[in-house]
Amino acid sequence: MIPEPPVPSARREELLEAAYRYALGHGLAQLSLRPLAAAIGSSAGVLIYLFGSKEGLVRAVLARARAEELALLDRVGERGDRPAIGLAAAVEHLWGWLAAVEHRQLLTLWAETYATSLVEPDGVWGGFAAATVHDWLAVLAACQPAEERDGTDGAARRTLALALLRGALLDLLATGDDGRVSAAVHHQVSVLAVSDGTAPRRREP
Repeated sequence: MIPEPPVPSARREELLEAAYRYALGHGLAQLSLRPLAAAIGSSAGVLIYLFGSKEGLVRAVLARARAEELALLDRVGERGDRPAIGLAAAVEHLWGWLAAVEHRQLLTLWAETYATSLVEPDGVWGGFAAATVHDWLAVLAACQPAEERDGTDGAARRTLALALLRGALLDLLATGDDGRVSAAVHHQVSVLAVSDGTAPRRREP
């Protein structure tokens, strides 16, 4: 079940934004309406009225989190007259955003939701993990030149790039060891750059 977009309403949007900020700091797994409502200046009854149920509120919060993720992805890749930047540049750009300290809460919420989507496929979170994979693969495909994107190895290379980003992110969230994890990502970016043909050429002696 992929999170549905919220119905337009000024008060609903205001409370959704407040609930999203609350979820960033407290997570969603143990979300209780009364503490949430008290923290954002509302009541459990109002939240149920506006969102239909606790599950409806959770779906709306997940949609809000996914919208922020998609806003990042929309800034990367081939758009209009801008040429494809290649997987190496895409991974480097995306990792810069993923590793930023100010995004740690959002990405911790993403990791919690991703994992819950896998263990509760029929629940509120169902479909979130698969949707995330498709979102990221689509933007990585847009970063590949057409001849690579549509070639026999194109899907495998962008899948490998996504696995690198996702694995490095989980390591960073677990350990906070930015130096080690980022060094590993940059090492792999150099490997991708060689296969992209974008690595700087060595000067002949």
